[in-house]
Order: sequence, then structure tokens, then C-alpha cells
Amino acid sequence: MPIITLLTDYGIKDSYVAEVKGAILKILPEATIVDISHDVGNYSIEEGAFHMARSAPYFPEGTVHVGVVDPGVGSDRKGIIIEARGAFFVGPDNGLLAPAAERLGVERVYEITNVELLPERVSDVFDGRDVFGPTGALLAKGVPPQGIGTEIQGYIRIPAYQTKVEGYEVEATIIHVDGFGNLVTNVTYEVLEEMGAEDGSKFLVEVAGKKYELPYCRRFSAVPDGELLLLVAGGGYMEFAVNQGNAAERLGLNQGDVVHLKLSKDT
Repeated sequence: MPIITLLTDYGIKDSYVAEVKGAILKILPEATIVDISHDVGNYSIEEGAFHMARSAPYFPEGTVHVGVVDPGVGSDRKGIIIEARGAFFVGPDNGLLAPAAERLGVERVYEITNVELLPERVSDVFDGRDVFGPTGALLAKGVPPQGIGTEIQGYIRIPAYQTKVEGYEVEATIIHVDGFGNLVTNVTYEVLEEMGAEDGSKFLVEVAGKKYELPYCRRFSAVPDGELLLLVAGGGYMEFAVNQGNAAERLGLNQGDVVHLKLSKDT
């Protein structure tokens, strides 16, 4: 059963999402289309990248992920296919696809050039429906990526997802603030393992002139109500959190802020 995921900033008030799905189903009527989100903030590439990167690892092998958060539509920005381990990612070359593809492991990248395989273009500013959706359907149908595009060597990445680690120290960037006020960073579980962090480890951090020693825990309840902690929640990224509280309000941090953490060697 071919699976295609869809992530956009279109919202659901207008018919845009339905049009993209219709274009997919015209090519592959048996496709199962899974909505990751259509409530991404308008033009927010970073927000879309986060939700795609968080969800992609949990889909079956062979899934095609179509992402459309595309402030550069109609310009000379490329439309690309990223072939990763067990999945394809289709969308604009603006960084949206990179974090998710890199979590799985990038293998090859293609620029979408064989437009003869795609439906007749209706608009120069609706590539979700006219290019990316149909390309995803063709891939899910079994058309190889080299039949749709030309292999290229580079693609745009989002700097905030590039973690800087030096020994016991890491520079963490806030990549998302969730509805609970948890501050999700670009530091993955794998990075923490590499540093030697384990349940009960302590990290030293300074925010707005205040110094904290924060425990790295497996669950919120490991600290009393109202206390700060670090943990890796469901998405695989380390978060600043407060047990039954709001870390964003407590620390005064927001998306894009950078925090330096040091693993205490005494733990």
C-alpha cells in the first residue's frame, strides 16, 4: 500500500489541500495520504521542517513525504527529491526537507527536471498541486527518481539543525516551542549518548545571567512539580521543560535562541 505524507502551510479553510490530494490520486488512486500538518505558520520553513523531521522516522519503509512551505514559489528555487534510507522527500529546495531526510540518512538528491511526466502546469505559483504532489505520486507508483529528475550534489540546509559539540559541551538552538511551553532544541538523543549523558546526569547552563544545574531525566515526574529539567520527549530532541509548568516563560527563551550547555563531570 503506497503511503504519501503531506505537510503544508495552506491551512484547511481553502481548497488548496484537497487540490493537492486530488492531483496525487489522479496518478495513484490507491495511495494512502497521511496529513502531517497543514497548520504550519505561513512561510515558516523552520516550523514545517520540525514537524516533518519529528514524524518521518515513524513511517514504513518506502513512504514518500511531500512538503510544501514555499515562500520562494515562482522564483528560480529548485524543486527537489531527496532519496534517504527508506523514504523519499519531495518539495522546494529551501531547507524544509533537509532535517527529516538527514535523520534517516541522505543518499542522493535530484532536481525535478523531467516535467513531461507531470500533469500540464496550471499555475506558476501552485507547485504543491502541479509539481510536488504529482512527483510524490510518481515515486510512490514506482517511477525511479532518476526518471523524474537530474542528480545534483548539494541542497539547502537549515543552520539551526547543525549541532555544535565539543567534548562535554554543546551549543543548543531552540528549534520549536510547543503548546506546553517546552523548549525543543536541535540536540538529539544520539548526540547526548555520544557526549556520555545518561539518566540523572546534570548540565550546567546560563540563561539571561542566571546559572542553572539542570538534571537530564527520562520523564517529567523525575523532578518535583514546578522544577526545571532536560529530557528527550517523543520527537527524539532534547527539551528544556518544567514539570507541570512552562519552560519558555520561566527561562524567557524562544525559537531561534542559542543556549550553551556543559555536561557536569561530577555526575
